[in-house]
Amino acid sequence: MAAEYPPFVLGRARFDQSTFYGRLRHFLDIIDPRTLFVTENHLKAAVQLLKDFKLGTIPSGVSNQQLWEAQKIKQAVLHPDTNEKILMPFRMSGYIPFGTPIVVGLLLPQQTLATTIFWQWLNQSHNACVNYANRNATKPTPVSKFALGYVGAVVSAVSIAVGLNIFIKKACRFNPATRFLIQRFVPFPAVAAANVSNVVLMRHNELEEGISVLDEDGNTIGSSRIAAQHALLETALTRIVLPVPILVLPPIIMSFLEKTRMLKAHPRLTLPLHGLVCLAAFGFALPIAISIFPQISEIETSKLEPEIKAATLRKSCFYNKGL
Repeated sequence: MAAEYPPFVLGRARFDQSTFYGRLRHFLDIIDPRTLFVTENHLKAAVQLLKDFKLGTIPSGVSNQQLWEAQKIKQAVLHPDTNEKILMPFRMSGYIPFGTPIVVGLLLPQQTLATTIFWQWLNQSHNACVNYANRNATKPTPVSKFALGYVGAVVSAVSIAVGLNIFIKKACRFNPATRFLIQRFVPFPAVAAANVSNVVLMRHNELEEGISVLDEDGNTIGSSRIAAQHALLETALTRIVLPVPILVLPPIIMSFLEKTRMLKAHPRLTLPLHGLVCLAAFGFALPIAISIFPQISEIETSKLEPEIKAATLRKSCFYNKGL
């Protein structure tokens, strides 16, 4: 039990963030859908317990497990900067439950032009709301910046999805079965391109202004455009990796399952089974994708701007790569 619940440190992660396994366990906690059912009284009790810990007035007998669970609840429900409740569909713990029906819609076969546009729009709208609800609110961010990212993501997603569907339908060398199979994979390039577009449009100012780089003690050393480039690249790669299992595995699995006797005999089971496959793929992909890079990444000082090198003797600096 001691290994599972180390001594509690307010604001710190329970698991080692320098390893992939530690980050994976940390993000599994963050996306735990059970926190969606936390009652108002339970939330207030968790917040009060953390306040008591900070003031050094916690009641005797409170365990590290209770403190870690209280922090998990607070981080899942309340925005870290505003301390306001995040709407349930836009919490990280609600990303899979509320996002899976959209994934099912994206991967429905035999889509029309209208349904393709609708599901791509709905997916990017949900993503935009999640991004906004979990934004860094320490500095005021113009709503126009989020609107720009949203419009760019919707336009790129719809354009690519519609364009690929039209190209496939006009491709004479594909027989109907091959054309049908290829169409099932169209959502992936559309969503991946839209995700990257969203990151670039919403955070392009970081490339010009730079982001804060910190020392090991969390003290700000300066602002670096090079660190910003690394942060955006890591975030963009995560946004590309994330939809791979979600939008590629289900079509492959369903193409095999649809040939089985069970689904041929009971075609009504196809949609519920499709939903379960998408849910499993989403649940598998999300924690792995967001665990690839640390939230607080390390970079050698020698790779940064001259003014950063001159401001510290540390060999390494750190930066927050963002969501």
